[in-house]
Amino acid sequence: MTTTPTLALWRRLSALPGGNRLFSAAIALRVPYFGTILPTVHEMQPGRCVVTAPKWFGVYNHIRTFHAIAACNLAELAMGMLAEATVPPTHRWLPKAMSVEYVAKATTGLRAVAELDHVPAFGDHATDVEVPVTVYDKHGTPVVTGAITVWVAPRS
Repeated sequence: MTTTPTLALWRRLSALPGGNRLFSAAIALRVPYFGTILPTVHEMQPGRCVVTAPKWFGVYNHIRTFHAIAACNLAELAMGMLAEATVPPTHRWLPKAMSVEYVAKATTGLRAVAELDHVPAFGDHATDVEVPVTVYDKHGTPVVTGAITVWVAPRS
């Protein structure tokens, strides 16, 4: 499978000391909204991505826990980096739908894990891919569970 430019950059930078933080900063520059959660990509490969975000006042809600939508932002970033690592450059992808459940109060920084059971074969027709995402607190407790549907189609 041909590597996307984003995955190639991840592989180059993550091999360097502090490279995952440099990569994460580059992603936040490219998509500024993701910068609001101060993310760090820790793992990125076809079918799997792990991203963390610290708890800081910029993600607080009215009770000083990690805001639900900020947690969704983290989940979407994990899905997006998974898509960048999984969908071949011959195809394009767009988020189509997101369903989440807030299963526990998020009182710490968070870790989002997006993971596919198997990497689909992308063919000549558009398809929907459902990406499961779980967001955990620092104790390993799931605080958000969900799925993000991604529309994948060949580039014209």
